[in-house]
Amino acid sequence: MSEIVIKFGGTSLATPELIINAAKKAAKTKEQYNRVVVVVSAMGSMTDELTSLAYKITSKPDQRELDMLLTVGERISMSLFSMALNSMGYPSISLTGSQSGIVTDTRHGNARIRNIEKERFLKHLDAGKIVIIAGYQGISYAKEITTLGRGGSDLTAVAIAATIGASQCDIYTDVEGVFTADPMIIKNARKIDVISDEEMMELSGSGAGVLYPRAMELARKNNIVIQIRSSFSENTGTFIKERDDMLEEVLVRAIACEENQSMIRIRAIPDRSENMQLVFRALADEDITIDMITKNVSDSGITDLSFTVGENDLDKTVNVTRGLLERVGAKEVTFKGDLAKVALVGIGMRSHSGVAALTFEELSKNDIDIEMITTSDIKISILIKSENVEKAVRVLHDVFELDKGGIKISRN
Repeated sequence: MSEIVIKFGGTSLATPELIINAAKKAAKTKEQYNRVVVVVSAMGSMTDELTSLAYKITSKPDQRELDMLLTVGERISMSLFSMALNSMGYPSISLTGSQSGIVTDTRHGNARIRNIEKERFLKHLDAGKIVIIAGYQGISYAKEITTLGRGGSDLTAVAIAATIGASQCDIYTDVEGVFTADPMIIKNARKIDVISDEEMMELSGSGAGVLYPRAMELARKNNIVIQIRSSFSENTGTFIKERDDMLEEVLVRAIACEENQSMIRIRAIPDRSENMQLVFRALADEDITIDMITKNVSDSGITDLSFTVGENDLDKTVNVTRGLLERVGAKEVTFKGDLAKVALVGIGMRSHSGVAALTFEELSKNDIDIEMITTSDIKISILIKSENVEKAVRVLHDVFELDKGGIKISRN
């Protein structure tokens, strides 16, 4: 028996006409698969509109009530989608996250899926129906409605795919697939036909907005192939799958960028593990997500600790770290905003040197100063001023020949 999960994003469902178009794609999919689950986002910008509405009522909306409000968007999409399919002669049923048995922890706004009671929807699949599930939402152990974080409909789709044993999950969006860089910045960015799940994990976590990072993590764990494809064409999209030797032939696969970054520096902190633990535990307790981290090496036992956070968390981060100064024995906290992160990703880096050297040479030639650098075996991340981000992406896209498919690694 063949199963597939398909997910439609908000831009694919922005109008009644687009919902009908998406429903036709779901109907066509049903002709090829025995079991089809459709996960839907809210129509267009409805989530943003509902959030704005909440903030017109109060500057600090209660998180429980905000979750109650925001989950309305997906419920509208799912019911309209089911109506469209039923009118076409394809039996379907719409289910909320809670009706689908998606059980989460109790955190509002960014809940984690803990279990899926699949019996809730399997009976409908067994009856031959297309099941339409509202993305982005679930119900906690405490029987409260929760949301999974922005982009959480991707996570819903992958989690359902893992639950029913589907080997593939198609994510329909407004782009043709994953590109070598943001097409809004690089007009000759190239669509990537196949990319490894490892590379996509790094791109998703570095600002590539095409796929929610937690969804990619779950897909990789469960060996689910994801296809990113357009709702507005019949073209094949980008397949994200387990790495193979062919994927290692390209030195750099793609470039991602993320603006609105800030850098925090705790100066002259005693270089002891308990101090690092205190700092990062305090930040985690405030739900502050840390990205790039560097620590100066010092023979004196005193170091500077630097890390980046999103601009929205800057004030909270500064307050938390300054509150720890006396406790950890540090001198001061400094910060810098209006920064952006640029990341080069490619599993070919693992077996080939010179990417970092070429990157820094080209940025230096173009008078782009680097504020911070972090590396892994398949990624190089640099922090620069926001005003230079588009220039940096263009320069690096050109030097690594990504418009031509990327610099190939010689195996001789």
